Amino acid sequence: MHAISFIQDLAVIMLVAGVVTIIFHRLRQPVVLGYIVAGFIIGPHTPPFGLIHDEDTIKTLAELGVIFLMFCLGLEFSLRKLFKVGATAFIAAFLEIVLMIWIGFEIGRWFGWSTMDSLFLGAILAISSTTIIVKALNDLKMKNERFAQLIFGVLIVEDILGIGIIALLSGIAVSGTVSSGEVFSTVGKLSLFMIVALVIGILLVPRLLAYVARFESNEMLLITVLGLCFGFCLLVVKLEYSMVLGAFLIGAIMAESRQLLKIERLIEPVRDLFSAIFFVAIGLMIDPQVLVDYAWPIVVITFAVVLGKMLSCGMGAFIAGNDGRTSLRVGMGLSQIGEFSFVIAALGMTLQVTSDFLYPVAVAVSAITTLLTPYLIRAADPLSIRLGNAVPQRLSRVFSLYGEWLRSIQPQGQGAMLAAMIRRILMQVGVNLALVIAIFFSGGYFASRLGVWLSEWIGDVGHQKAVIWGAALLLSLPFLIAAYRKLKALSMLLAEMGVKPEMAGRHTQRVRRVIAEVIPLLSLLVIFLLLSALSASILPTSELLLIIAVVAAVVVALLWRWFVRMHTRMQVALLETLENSRDHSH
Repeated sequence: MHAISFIQDLAVIMLVAGVVTIIFHRLRQPVVLGYIVAGFIIGPHTPPFGLIHDEDTIKTLAELGVIFLMFCLGLEFSLRKLFKVGATAFIAAFLEIVLMIWIGFEIGRWFGWSTMDSLFLGAILAISSTTIIVKALNDLKMKNERFAQLIFGVLIVEDILGIGIIALLSGIAVSGTVSSGEVFSTVGKLSLFMIVALVIGILLVPRLLAYVARFESNEMLLITVLGLCFGFCLLVVKLEYSMVLGAFLIGAIMAESRQLLKIERLIEPVRDLFSAIFFVAIGLMIDPQVLVDYAWPIVVITFAVVLGKMLSCGMGAFIAGNDGRTSLRVGMGLSQIGEFSFVIAALGMTLQVTSDFLYPVAVAVSAITTLLTPYLIRAADPLSIRLGNAVPQRLSRVFSLYGEWLRSIQPQGQGAMLAAMIRRILMQVGVNLALVIAIFFSGGYFASRLGVWLSEWIGDVGHQKAVIWGAALLLSLPFLIAAYRKLKALSMLLAEMGVKPEMAGRHTQRVRRVIAEVIPLLSLLVIFLLLSALSASILPTSELLLIIAVVAAVVVALLWRWFVRMHTRMQVALLETLENSRDHSH
């Protein structure tokens, strides 16, 4: 009987969604809104009777919708795009998220809502909708304009920050408090996990997909992709992170494979099916009475979203050196909320920390701002001309001088090349250290299980810790050696730039050599102190630590070249994967 009622529910959802979306397509409105309206029509709150019998199963399918939505967002995101986005995207996205969280929180408090409701409202308002913006720019045939490219950059940075917000909110909801220590710890662990997952994932997953693609079977490739997606989501949940993070990350990893276009084509129908159910499930939750009762907050929040995003994103784009017209177009293009907001609102309901009214309010605000998006993008140009005419001559001169000053302070020629080189070295050191820290964290995390396994051979707990810590150090050696070599290269570069012959005279080379040797050694000392602090739970006694250090030194002396060769191969494999995906995407 359960199967029949489920099929009946699915039939109702798909038939009503089909009819409504055809109408919305004819009216040139986003299909997403059509799904939400379809859910509203068949929902339990709409008279004369509810058409859905088994809401729990629908919610489970909607969860799958979230996974596919975030997975496809990950597929559209790529590390290459993130490196290309530039200052505008980072400044605008950061300003927007900070300002919108604050505005949302203040509005919530002003209406007398609880702290958690206000905090979640802020997060709901923080992130714009990639799906809706891309659709609107496509329809308006503005996708290739400069402001549109800046908007896509902001959306990429927003996606990353959005994942961070979800992780933070989960932590805050569980602990019930917001402490700065907790925030830094969560962000640190999340960043570490993301770096390690991306590096290991990019080394392994594209190779596996390339192997499966050789069989030229769409079925095999689709099943492999879905298996990796759900498997990784499960791993992330086991590590106490959100499933949303897992889906997004595995999507971002697969975005670096040569099979990306084929994967997108295969996954599209599956995504469309489950994301349709997700948006219909959102519509099912809307109670018209709540919309009537909260009409005033909905109006205030909608106004805050449009004005707040226009100001924060526009200001961010202007601070980064764009002209007034482009900045205003960026701000007005990002003035709405969408799928990320629904995921955050659903998170609040799942964790049972937000009130029931927050979800329908978020949906109503999203629907209104979505309808306004094309009109706002169209209105940006005439508005910028009017504002340009209204701005006093002196103020306009100050703005143009600011733009000129920004362009003049940007490093040119050799300076730009040096800055890029230093940035690249620091990034490589950061990735290597992240992998080392992850190895030691894993050692601490699995220490009790490893201890049980080791107890057959080693009875003493202190000796067990020494073995685990020593093994973590041995596994980390290739990355520590790589970090040391990169730091040495950086020190030599800095010594060359900083110590001029006119300052040091005939001692120039000697001073440079001392700097080039001292900086990496001091850095390694700081790294070891950091590792000792992070792995305090498995840190052996000082005598055993000394023995491990001596053994490690001997291993390094004997196998230095092998470690360097091994790390170089890994680095080449990583770069090859990124290069291959770049060539393929072109």
